[in-house]
Amino acid sequence: MDVNGTVAEGFEPVKEAFAGNFEALGDRGAAVTVYRDGHKVVDLWGGTKDVDGTAAWERGTAQIVRSATKGVAAAALLLLHQRGELDLDAPVGAYWPEYKAAGKERTLVRHLLAHRAGVPVLDRPLTPAEAADPALGAEAVAAQAPVWEPGTDHGYHAQTYSWLTSELVRRVTSRPISEWIATEIAGPAGADLWLGLPAGEAGRVGRVGQVEAPVRAGALRTRPKRAVSEAYADPDSLTRRAFAAITPLPDENDPAYRTAALPASNGIATAEGLARFYASLIGEVDGGTRLFTPETVDLARGEQSAGPDRVLVVGTRFGLGYMLHGSASPLLSPGSFGHPGRGGALGFADPDSGIAFGYVTNGFRKSVTADPRAQALVRAVRTALA
Repeated sequence: MDVNGTVAEGFEPVKEAFAGNFEALGDRGAAVTVYRDGHKVVDLWGGTKDVDGTAAWERGTAQIVRSATKGVAAAALLLLHQRGELDLDAPVGAYWPEYKAAGKERTLVRHLLAHRAGVPVLDRPLTPAEAADPALGAEAVAAQAPVWEPGTDHGYHAQTYSWLTSELVRRVTSRPISEWIATEIAGPAGADLWLGLPAGEAGRVGRVGQVEAPVRAGALRTRPKRAVSEAYADPDSLTRRAFAAITPLPDENDPAYRTAALPASNGIATAEGLARFYASLIGEVDGGTRLFTPETVDLARGEQSAGPDRVLVVGTRFGLGYMLHGSASPLLSPGSFGHPGRGGALGFADPDSGIAFGYVTNGFRKSVTADPRAQALVRAVRTALA
């Protein structure tokens, strides 16, 4: 496997780990970028642009990053708070009156960001076409009764996070979240990431698909805990129902799906764009604008939820819109904050070391929050900093 790109002196372990992902962990096409103190120190890519193709991955190839999009959507709400336009401790209904229905009148804005809103499921799932209509999605979550009292517990809002965040942004700004992210986040940061793929960028985006982990001689098979396996197998569990809030699952290679704006699941980015976005949250970046003040960084990574997750059935930690370092989603250090995409992608920032990280792939695995390929790269960054 030819690995293309560059690494700064001292970050050679990342290149070794990246090559190892192709050799031992089954990557088909992928890229990883790392910034340190606003400067790019790793920029690597390799393999094929399409998971089922032969054309080479090139500099600037982008892929769908699934739930890694949630970190970008969270930045929109935190920036509105930073500008004084959104109160994190106000009821959601103060901005979105229809949301008060069905016992949700005490839901606070911070509950939405911290997966404490109690609406990870929809009693009537939306079809992919319905899900792409932001008005229908907003109506569905506004009418939904919570499955626990908002603010009292936490559980991953795998799909409903799309309409919770996008409608709140629309109510506060009178603008679609896709437009707001393009003009207030991606543009100022100089980051190649999109929510709602523009037609002119479609040629850069590869086809994605499910891939199996390679079987290696002598390798031990890791199996999820029994409770996790049972939760994913039970159609009535919160786990299955949360991921099935859009049914059937969308075709992620469908151009119509890629042009929709679903902040929980269908953002598209390059590895460089994802890393640059996180670098811009925590500091000045070459040619870009710092987005978060230090106070907002502290809000992003301040623990809001911790412990058994009622949807993922493992212990998770969340700040305001971001997963935090923990056993379910290991990042670089206890001070890191970011978000994985189910089965592959990962983006995060570590303010204490000045590191910002982005990894994207076209081959999705069964992992939810801690893909082995991304974890191998994170460990290599940690080695480089030692």
